[in-house]
Amino acid sequence: MNSRIPQLLGGRYEVGELIGRGGMAEVHHGYDTRLGRDVALKILRSDHLRDATFLGRFRREAQSVAGLSDPAIVAVYDSGEERQRESGGAEVAIPYIVMEFVDGLTLRQVLSERGTLSANEAARITEGVLGALDYSHKKGMVHRDIKPANVMITGDGAIKVMDFGIARAMADAQATMTQTSSVLGTAQYISPEQAEGQTVDSRSDLYSAGCLLFELLTGRTPFVGEPVSLTYQHVTKPPPLPSSLNPAVPDALDAIVVHALAKNRDDRYQDASAFRADLQAARLGMPISAAARRSLARVDSPGEETTADARGATAQPIAAPGVGEQHTSTLDIPRDLERPRSRRGLFVALTLLVAALAVLGVVGKMYLDSRPARVSLPAVVDEPYESAKARLELMGFDVAKTTEASRTVAENLVVRQDPAGNTEQREGSLVTLTISTGPAATRVPNLTGKSLSTAQKILSDAGLNLGRVERIDSRLQKSGRVVSSEPAAFADAHEGDTVDLTIASGRIDLPDLVGKTEDQARDLLNSLGLFVSRTSEISDESEGTVIRQEPLPGKIEVGATVSIVVARSRPVTETTTITTTPSTSESSSSDSSSSSDGGGLTSPPATPRTQPSDATHPAVIASGAGLVSGGLAWVLLVGIPRRRRPARRH
Repeated sequence: MNSRIPQLLGGRYEVGELIGRGGMAEVHHGYDTRLGRDVALKILRSDHLRDATFLGRFRREAQSVAGLSDPAIVAVYDSGEERQRESGGAEVAIPYIVMEFVDGLTLRQVLSERGTLSANEAARITEGVLGALDYSHKKGMVHRDIKPANVMITGDGAIKVMDFGIARAMADAQATMTQTSSVLGTAQYISPEQAEGQTVDSRSDLYSAGCLLFELLTGRTPFVGEPVSLTYQHVTKPPPLPSSLNPAVPDALDAIVVHALAKNRDDRYQDASAFRADLQAARLGMPISAAARRSLARVDSPGEETTADARGATAQPIAAPGVGEQHTSTLDIPRDLERPRSRRGLFVALTLLVAALAVLGVVGKMYLDSRPARVSLPAVVDEPYESAKARLELMGFDVAKTTEASRTVAENLVVRQDPAGNTEQREGSLVTLTISTGPAATRVPNLTGKSLSTAQKILSDAGLNLGRVERIDSRLQKSGRVVSSEPAAFADAHEGDTVDLTIASGRIDLPDLVGKTEDQARDLLNSLGLFVSRTSEISDESEGTVIRQEPLPGKIEVGATVSIVVARSRPVTETTTITTTPSTSESSSSDSSSSSDGGGLTSPPATPRTQPSDATHPAVIASGAGLVSGGLAWVLLVGIPRRRRPARRH
């Protein structure tokens, strides 16, 4: 099934890049948009979405940790299920858990980089794990899967225990470690009672913590081999001393590890605080508990009894017959008999000595003959598993198998072997082969908005390779930022797959806006992520039409400002009618020609002339002024009645 994770869970949590993966779930860096904080989003893997067993374990984890609140335990903030419809139309629920985001490394990553830790550092880290277990045990919760991959170390050295996916309440009578004939937990760290399917209690977690401490000190778990072999060894085989693998381990830590790994849970530490107290004492150079010292003594001298009565009895004097006096037993032997008796004793002693030497020789020969022969172990790395196994078994070796994902070694080939090849080993000894399962499953991280260098690092961390890089014009991202990937974000992939990226060029095509309405131009520029600056001027074009733009059409930077000039209409003016009159000279001439007696009034012209006035034209203004002044002069000359002269007397 190819189910893609939504980019937003519960309408609140943004899903970011992949930061971890396990057998049941994947962990992504997330962001809580409501509270504005980084979170870790644990999402059930797509291949388990229809598996009722994994669904139950995943949901139980959220319920288990909901009541735990301790600085040494990764907090769970929220949980839910995002329903998504698949391409075939079926609806599937994607469960997720929202956890505290811890900026640090898992203990597994630390061990992979450093191999082993110093005695003090190993003790300090285990103390932190035991602090978390002490709290959860007092709350009635058993973790049941303590291992390096479930322990985080923050940047400031704080310890955080996580992944309560198979945790159960101690009061749960059904809390056994078997289910449908399979063992839950991790085989390298399970307690003997877990391996046998018995009910578990807090002391089972302490055994797992002892296995973790052993690995911190030596770089390997107490027992190695395939899962079936491991469970058998946990039940029956005593673990080696850490100092046998790392001579720098002090006796105190040897004793603590041996006591924690006792087969019978009644012989181990009975609570996390006692285990932690011994670690603190060892780290500070103080005496550890007597129980731990006794556990180490049993390993050093198995079956030895040190009572006084077992060391033999003293000889008692022999009483002689007589008056009750006591004296030592010295028989009165004739001197002539003493010498033959002493010779006979010497002969017997020599005979016994020869017989003893003969017996020792025979026993020694039998022992030497019975010892397993030492043979050369061949190197089988890079061989197919079946042929490598057959080859080793033909030479008398027992073969155990483990698997791991590898992007460099093809599927079903031997990645490594333990012991190493081309070494002398006892015939019949165990050889563990680690077989490649091919590239591990992963998902394409969300790279949108990331720079090219950052995207390349994220891909590398996810086990993916950067492929073709193409630059495109896009309004969605700044120059040099990722626009999209192929395959798309959150698509299923395998380590070693190639991912192609498209990168924003930072430029975009600016279209021709002249002739468009202002609203059309604004909508177009907004869709391109460009800003608008607007001015206007009088134009014969339709009002609201873009008549100019700056810059001109062509390539432009994303987010730039475009200036547009918009047309506006001319102002509306009224039409004015003006009546004109002849000039003064014309009036005078008219008066003189129309009056026979030199007097009387002259009428204005019968038909006036009219013309429109345009205040904007200088010639029109000047002409109008002349007409007005002429009209006033006519009114003054014609409109005022003249005084008649008195008749001259003759």
